Amino acid sequence: MCRLSLSLTLLGSLFAITGCTMIPPYLRPEAPVADTFPAGVKVTGDAGAAEISWRTFATDAKLRKLLELALANNRDLRVAMLNVERSRAQFNIERAARFPQINAEGGFRRQGAGDKTTNLWSASVGSTAYEIDLFGRVHSLNVQALEQYFAAEEGRRSARITLVAQVATQYSALRQAQEQLELAQQTLAAVEESYKLNKITREAGSTSELDLRSSEAQVQTARINILTYERLAAQARNGLVLLVGQPLPSGVPGVGAPGTRRVLADVPAGLPSDLLQRRPDILQAEHVLLAANANIGAARAACFPSITLSASAGGTSAELRQLFGNNSGVWSFAPQVNLPIFTGGRNRANVEVAEVNARIEVANYEKTIQTAFREVADALVARTSYRLQIEAQQALVKAQQRRYELASERYREGEELYLNVLTAQQDLYSAQQGLIQAHFDSEANDITLYQALGGGWK
Repeated sequence: MCRLSLSLTLLGSLFAITGCTMIPPYLRPEAPVADTFPAGVKVTGDAGAAEISWRTFATDAKLRKLLELALANNRDLRVAMLNVERSRAQFNIERAARFPQINAEGGFRRQGAGDKTTNLWSASVGSTAYEIDLFGRVHSLNVQALEQYFAAEEGRRSARITLVAQVATQYSALRQAQEQLELAQQTLAAVEESYKLNKITREAGSTSELDLRSSEAQVQTARINILTYERLAAQARNGLVLLVGQPLPSGVPGVGAPGTRRVLADVPAGLPSDLLQRRPDILQAEHVLLAANANIGAARAACFPSITLSASAGGTSAELRQLFGNNSGVWSFAPQVNLPIFTGGRNRANVEVAEVNARIEVANYEKTIQTAFREVADALVARTSYRLQIEAQQALVKAQQRRYELASERYREGEELYLNVLTAQQDLYSAQQGLIQAHFDSEANDITLYQALGGGWK
């Protein structure tokens, strides 16, 4: 047993040896974007979207319920979470290589020669092929696996944000289709009334057949619009079911007049530098870059000698009761040195590949920052533009409504052609459609801005 303790002590001492690391020093690449967003975009130092949870962002109770269901049941998000679990397990595998693997073995053998039979009992404990990490190869691989795990975790956060944005956008699309459907139904009721009036006056000989057929065409057009928006509403509902991962709760969503029921909170833009610390896809790209940087250290270390150890201690005896006696002990210690002498340039080529891969990830990281900056800048510019567009669209609807009323009144008095009434009605319907579209385009842009700023993951 003394020899066993000595061997394990020696093994522990060797395990305590720590070699150098050949991972290159990491310097975060300079962000290849301006320090400010485009001129005219107002930003503050207030907490950006990343500090606003999706529960705060979604002010509508029905939308919050859908988001809760989606975050619990969506299969894409489930896959992203499982990818994190897999990366964590892979990291644990790599980390285990830093420790000696201690195994215990026991055996019994019975053999005979002629009339003589012998027994042999054996027991041992030891480590096989443990690498002394003199040049940091195992450490580098461990760092690489850790960064890959961190990247997977950021990927999960990014998937959550994407899912929040997708559900909110699909919810908005369903509400838009329902509001357009309600407008088409109101328009159908109005043109049917006009068609009935034209039919009566035509039978009395006061209206031309052209006016009658024009009003009839309005009715058919309104019916086609209703069928179109019924189809779009059904498809939007199906898309929402897919994202939520289960049938929708009853009453989702309700219909409200354009602009009278806001379902999203305003989002402060924060500062451009916030993107580097808050947006998950940027953080994910940086962790991938760090993993590639660590792989350089592993490739470099492979060019140097490596030492592996095999050691064991135990006992053998012909009698089980004497297996651990004073005269039964056996031990072995077998260090092995592997010195690369000629590999045909393979090790050097591996280093070059690792270095090129790191440069590729630098470019990917910089491109991710540029893309993020562009998405935020576009959404900030659009936010101001949409608000002005909605104001102009509201004024247009008001003007077209008055025009239609005047044309209808003059037609009833015989001072206007029905063609002018028809044109005014069509222009009014188009303006009303445009107002609904502008409201929901603005809402979709708010969702895009929230996602682009890295919000929604808390």
